Amino acid sequence: MRINSATAVACFALAASHLPSDAHANPRVADYPAKPVRMVIPLAPGGGSDIVGRVVALALSDRWGKPVVVDNRPGAGSVVGTAIVARAPADGYTLLVSSSSLAISPALYRHLDYDVQRDLAGVTLIASQASLLVVHASVRAKSLKELIALAQARPDRLSYASAGVGSATHLGTELLLHAAHVQLQHVPYKSAGQATTAVLSGEAQVLLTNMASVLPHLDAGRLRALGVSSLKRSPLAPDVPTLNESGLGGFEYATWYGMMVPARTPKALVATLHDATAQVLKSGSVRERLAAQGLQTYALPPAQFERYLHGEIERWNGVIKTARITID
Repeated sequence: MRINSATAVACFALAASHLPSDAHANPRVADYPAKPVRMVIPLAPGGGSDIVGRVVALALSDRWGKPVVVDNRPGAGSVVGTAIVARAPADGYTLLVSSSSLAISPALYRHLDYDVQRDLAGVTLIASQASLLVVHASVRAKSLKELIALAQARPDRLSYASAGVGSATHLGTELLLHAAHVQLQHVPYKSAGQATTAVLSGEAQVLLTNMASVLPHLDAGRLRALGVSSLKRSPLAPDVPTLNESGLGGFEYATWYGMMVPARTPKALVATLHDATAQVLKSGSVRERLAAQGLQTYALPPAQFERYLHGEIERWNGVIKTARITID
């Protein structure tokens, strides 16, 4: 994902602007929120979407003086919870905070009962998070180059763990393997936590996952980091080279998190939601909490977020077709 600093500044400038003039004439917007707001997170508690959603929910609750209630609805790689929001009343009281899975599902599942671009409207891109490529301490590779050599010599001896078929950890790793022109055995688990545990135990040897979940194990010497998936080194692990500088020129991968609402939500209400979310993301405490998890914050305007989402859907469609991954 390439969103430079100039774009980010422009986004925050837009977020700070006044609402459309007709917004204050609409009592539904002027009085919003008049009751508690439900924030559906279509993935399990403890994951990236849950962390981001809860930080934003708490900040919005403080700003509005009304509760923003987090409702975890995991299932089918975020499909279950996303469908709930797609069918919800378009009144601003049901929000969706999800991840890159929004862009993955349309190509992965053959029979969705919703269309992301038709049935949902973008509010904003909230944040993105780079991943770390790590290996079990027993793997005799101290760099990406050495891991590729091992994989080429004995592809049957190395396996990578993921949070399940079609998960971000699965597809992100496939993207990496395609760029490196190597293959590893895929061992899917039910969650990112289980995948991490599997690599810690040596049951699998390789993992590409969010930084926050593996950093403590690097310090303990149980895992070894070979590269970070962002184009620039992370301040959380400044000694770890990027995959880009390790030989995969131009390689970049991040899990992103965004907010959406039902498609028929009035534009003035979407603008209100974007303005409020952008303002809390500017808060030093919110940005610090997210930065501690390796997250970089944004506040893309709705139209720009929807264009970004469209591009991501096309990107992952290509990855899924190349890897021949399908789920009925």
